[in-house]
Amino acid sequence: MAEHNPSPEYLDPAKIIKIFDALSHPVRIKILGILYENRQYISELARIIGISRPLLYIHLRKLEEAGLVKASMEISSDVKATKYYELTHFDMRLTPQMLHEISKEINLEDEKSQ
Repeated sequence: MAEHNPSPEYLDPAKIIKIFDALSHPVRIKILGILYENRQYISELARIIGISRPLLYIHLRKLEEAGLVKASMEISSDVKATKYYELTHFDMRLTPQMLHEISKEINLEDEKSQ
């Protein structure tokens, strides 16, 4: 196969694994789809999806750790703090070459010990 030099950020196995893990649950994919349309605050996002806020926070934490969403706090005129979530900009293309390069960096013995 022809040589291809993927960008170094795509070769960080830990980062890629976090992204794959974050995308492995349908609720998290639903969250990303909603946030694609518009940023949302926690209560509204939980209502749209139909899950509890504590469960939503668990899903959002996974997405944040993967770098797919970010949070910001805003103070309203009545001095109420509201936490908003929005998508971060990302552009990831999954290719066989990328998976091949990443696989060379993964130590399965380390994964088994976790």
